Amino acid sequence: MIVYSKDSLLNDLSGGVEIGVGVSVRNKERVRVELIDKLIYNACLNPDEEMRNAVRWLIREMAKDLGIFPASIFAYYSKMPENLSVPAINIRGLTYDVARAIFSQAIAGNVGAFIFEIARSEMEYTYQQPAEYSTIILAAGIKEGWVGPVFIQGDHFQIRKKIPNDIENVKGLIKKAVEAGFYNLDLDTSTLVDLSQPSVYEQQRKNFETAAELTKYIRSIEPENVTVSLGGEIGEIGKQNSTEEELREYLKGYKEGLGKELVGISKMAIQTGTAHGGVVLPDGSIAEVKLDFDTLSKLGKIARDDYGLGGCVQHGASTLPLELFDKFPSSYTIEVHLATEYQNMIYDLIPEGLREEVYAYLRTHCLSEKKETDTDEQFIYKARKKGFGPFKEKFWGLSEEVKAEIRDRLAEKFIFAFDKLSVKNTKEAIIQLIKPAYQQKPMPDLLKK
Repeated sequence: MIVYSKDSLLNDLSGGVEIGVGVSVRNKERVRVELIDKLIYNACLNPDEEMRNAVRWLIREMAKDLGIFPASIFAYYSKMPENLSVPAINIRGLTYDVARAIFSQAIAGNVGAFIFEIARSEMEYTYQQPAEYSTIILAAGIKEGWVGPVFIQGDHFQIRKKIPNDIENVKGLIKKAVEAGFYNLDLDTSTLVDLSQPSVYEQQRKNFETAAELTKYIRSIEPENVTVSLGGEIGEIGKQNSTEEELREYLKGYKEGLGKELVGISKMAIQTGTAHGGVVLPDGSIAEVKLDFDTLSKLGKIARDDYGLGGCVQHGASTLPLELFDKFPSSYTIEVHLATEYQNMIYDLIPEGLREEVYAYLRTHCLSEKKETDTDEQFIYKARKKGFGPFKEKFWGLSEEVKAEIRDRLAEKFIFAFDKLSVKNTKEAIIQLIKPAYQQKPMPDLLKK
């Protein structure tokens, strides 16, 4: 499946895709049935970096010609209707197949309001940097016949306190992400909250000052005709629940630091009782969590009514009881972030041999992360997200039969989420509000005649 030369690549494209001044898709069916699978494989796994980059450029241009384009959801959040919550789905592994399942159900449900996302930490341990991730998402859209905007988001672009001047690292990541079509970014500076300070304002100061600095940077580099959609965060997920005073003090300081000329955040992530991945019990199962919907609704309404935001964001929701999903749209929850349950399903459905190979690797290479009180089941449950990167090629190499079953099973979950979060039939509103804005990138030398 690897393409080793320009001539081989052009031969594959013959009759399906034409490269001239730009890129034109001449045979959509051939592209969907034959070409795109091979192209995206090479965009991710070709050993030649020049070839990988050329194929990524080609896929992005093909998507553009087919009416598929990265976009900011900012305009929609500015006019956000009540009683719906946008699902934001982190994809850690089998990204092409998971994205295909999402697109297939979005098409079936006429859904326009949904987000693909990946966090800073996930990029590292899944070996998926922004240019690769966004290309995979666009390729999946091509495969499934999607037309319209695609919302790709950098989740938890987090400042790490232990790294000196880490804000510069985050700025570097932001630049790469925006260049790759990530026009939606969550600025997680909540790690800088200092609870030792005497007032809530002072506790939040480093948080909102850093968020304002990052916002200014983003506004200075965002493409023409694009307003990158931004989110802030006041409570580190997994810690104590957020309060009204924290919300108000953060937004007061953030707006003062940003000034009146620049567009600020559209949403606020808060802590309401969840943890990423859920709370793992000794047998590896997940404890039932009592989500604080009162806090979510109260702070979401304040954010919306008093500060003009779209609402609040709920992280770590995929492992919550299914009956809770109905409550998000009525609780001023602008976004619901979903990840771990889908990862769990993938591990349950892959062949046992690969699963055990991954687990054996984790027991050797990630043992330092195991707490003294952890059972093996708890350790594996928390660590297995880090198996996707080292076993990337083996996940890509799974049989079509296994991948098809995974797509089908995940599709059931996605259509459930779309239904319960009330985003079905949002495609028309999205199309009306979100217009194409392309970053023109030069053709790679490898593809030039």
